[in-house]
Amino acid sequence: MAQLTDDCFAFGGPLLSVDAAAALIIERIAPLSGTRPLALAEATGAVLAEDLIAPRPLPPFANSAVDGYAFAHASLTPGAATRLQIVARVAAGQAPAPLPPGTAARVFTGAPMPAGAETVAMQEDTSQDMAGVLIPPGLRPGANARLAGEDVLQGARALAAGCRLGPAEIALAAALGFATVAATTPVRVGVFSTGDELANPGGALGAAQTFDSNRFMLLALLARLPVVATDLGILADRAGATEAALTAAAADHDLLLTTGGVSTGEEDHVRAAIQAAGRLVFWRLAIKPGRPAAMGVVGGTPVVGLPGNPVAAIVTFLHLARPLILRLAGATPVPLLRVPAVADFAYAKKAGRREYVRVTLRDDGKTLRAQKFAREGAGLLSSLTGSDGFAELPEDCLAVAPGDALRVLPFAAIFT
Repeated sequence: MAQLTDDCFAFGGPLLSVDAAAALIIERIAPLSGTRPLALAEATGAVLAEDLIAPRPLPPFANSAVDGYAFAHASLTPGAATRLQIVARVAAGQAPAPLPPGTAARVFTGAPMPAGAETVAMQEDTSQDMAGVLIPPGLRPGANARLAGEDVLQGARALAAGCRLGPAEIALAAALGFATVAATTPVRVGVFSTGDELANPGGALGAAQTFDSNRFMLLALLARLPVVATDLGILADRAGATEAALTAAAADHDLLLTTGGVSTGEEDHVRAAIQAAGRLVFWRLAIKPGRPAAMGVVGGTPVVGLPGNPVAAIVTFLHLARPLILRLAGATPVPLLRVPAVADFAYAKKAGRREYVRVTLRDDGKTLRAQKFAREGAGLLSSLTGSDGFAELPEDCLAVAPGDALRVLPFAAIFT
């Protein structure tokens, strides 16, 4: 459990910038304790708990990078072609005998280099006959050969604690001979939706209800992070019930996420429930869409209340929930990917808040060009499926004009 104190953040301001919220998380949240052994086949997305030290060099022996002929470079006649007698054949997986001076070995990609040889001529650059192989001039010593340890030296740190294990990291661990790795404890995240207007997909839909989408969206986002997520269903618009549900769930989770109920309406009960059961850290973020976002502590467990509009919920999830989860999981912070683009639209904004504008991207052969999505509503799920990313407009930006440089958060890096 995170077990935070109610005043661990100690922020009293009414509106928090995105950067200030990120700084609070890093400064005031400690990673969860505990590690677990994970088989490599089960480790995708987990966070490495300790440095992975190479027990052997990678590659473990010098080997040929191509199909060709291995020999000692000193056997070549400087500036001229050299014919060498072929005295051995070495395939991958075979242990070769030492190579006599002035001779060559037929080798294949990945085959160990015989002792006495350090250079390989590619087979397509040579000619062969009964007398041997003709090696062309101009090869440098060590050409087409991989040295032992050229990838990772024995005793070197191959992977740092805190890195998230993706396909490349798992491949490296496997290549070094690790069948299991030490991973941090996954973050237990409980997810609520709130509102009498919501119904579960697949169930009956009341006359004034819509099907809940936010909860499933959040669960899908969480599936990409080092968490064990629990679907806690829909909270009715009842103050006492909301407080009781948050208090009960806090006992079994490291983080609670809610959507809706954090604004100033009479039926918005999440913010008041956090205040009643623990401490409200802040409830407004200097961001658009997503200003009504709450963060607090209930029973030692952080609670993040996201807005009810789905686009606002995603934006605030990326800036509050994601860094909080990575911090709790002991992961090294990794900024969201931003790619450069050029604006193909005009747009005006207020100073002092960061805005995220949905855009489609077009590659004109020189750069990415960003076109604003036709509609702006934060409740439009079709604006997410019909656009390619968020153009990030910083706090001091007042307007965008065609041709301006932009930074775009591509959905491909967020959603897939």
